[in-house]
Amino acid sequence: MFAKVPFTGIGLKPSLGSVLGFVSGLIIMAIVSAIMVKDLGEEKESLRKEVDFMRNTLNRITKIAPLRLLADKNGIQIGTCVSSSHLADRDYVETLTREFSVVTTENELKFEIVHPSPNSYVFEPADRIISVAEAHGMKVRGHTLVWHAQLPSWIVNGNFAKEEWKSILREHILTVVGRYRGRIWAWDVVNEAVDDTGSLRDTVWLKNIGPEYIELAFRWAHEADPGALLFYNDYGIEEVNAKSNAVYNLVKELLERGVPIHGVGFQMHVSLDNPPNPKKVAENIKRFTDLGLQVHITEMDVRIRLPATIDELIRQAQVYREILEVCLNSENCTAFVMWGFTDKYSWIPYAFPGYGAALIFDENYLPKPAYYALWETLFSRAIRNSPARTETTGS
Repeated sequence: MFAKVPFTGIGLKPSLGSVLGFVSGLIIMAIVSAIMVKDLGEEKESLRKEVDFMRNTLNRITKIAPLRLLADKNGIQIGTCVSSSHLADRDYVETLTREFSVVTTENELKFEIVHPSPNSYVFEPADRIISVAEAHGMKVRGHTLVWHAQLPSWIVNGNFAKEEWKSILREHILTVVGRYRGRIWAWDVVNEAVDDTGSLRDTVWLKNIGPEYIELAFRWAHEADPGALLFYNDYGIEEVNAKSNAVYNLVKELLERGVPIHGVGFQMHVSLDNPPNPKKVAENIKRFTDLGLQVHITEMDVRIRLPATIDELIRQAQVYREILEVCLNSENCTAFVMWGFTDKYSWIPYAFPGYGAALIFDENYLPKPAYYALWETLFSRAIRNSPARTETTGS
């Protein structure tokens, strides 16, 4: 029977056509059933049971081979940002730790939260996230050391000499990165330093230190933890445009000066109204990887104007699938991270009023078409790339 195929050992290769056909069929039926089951009356109880059976069967398969296992088989990390305030939600933690191999601190390591006054640091919220990650074999991305937003008032209103500003930033980076030395896999060292025109953003750091603050931040982060991967992270750089050209030139110059930078983060906050062109994203990733840099998709979500229709959810799933495929096909795209995983806690309705439904699980932690699109993409590639099966699985 098919149920005896050991999906936990993806290296055991069942008939490719039968497996992919079976799973793809279940995925399609699960998507359709998301609508059907709401409209079934008492007179169609038998159909309801069949729909429930399909969904439960697919549920069992995806739990046996969750996203993180399939991502590992494809040589990539898959992850989400995490808020410490949600760790009391049992369903949140269960889904998080089952499905993902890397977590990003959503707010807990931003300057305003972690360093609220000149002589005080607040590490407990970040510590809780990192403890959960370590207990479940997950990597951590630290977000973010230098940004123009979410700064404490003592920085926003600060009146210091240039050398004092440099000392403040250096002490902040050495303290925060140093605390988690060897525990945080990758850092978003500098976030959104380029504006939409391609110029350096007019920030408190640029005004008071000058453009060298970017190079200094990377050097100080490397000093604090030589083993951590160091990233520049930004939005709106998915395709080749004025902003991504400026980021490309920035990181190229940093590399030429011997600055320790290891990668670029493509945030990938996108709208179904205007999704990215996967071919253009691939071309853009290639030029960064040609510099020897890694690329991470760091904050992906795909917002939809509410209320979302099933057609829109299926189109959203295709956007997620296309970007994951681009990453998998790119030589040095090593992580695919989303900005949350459940619509229950998404930032989108607050940042973009009238929009939502941006993530791969709904408010009740039920997987959406986008989840199945990611799962099927990772599963099919894992099967194709696995060695030929020699063991038998029974009948």
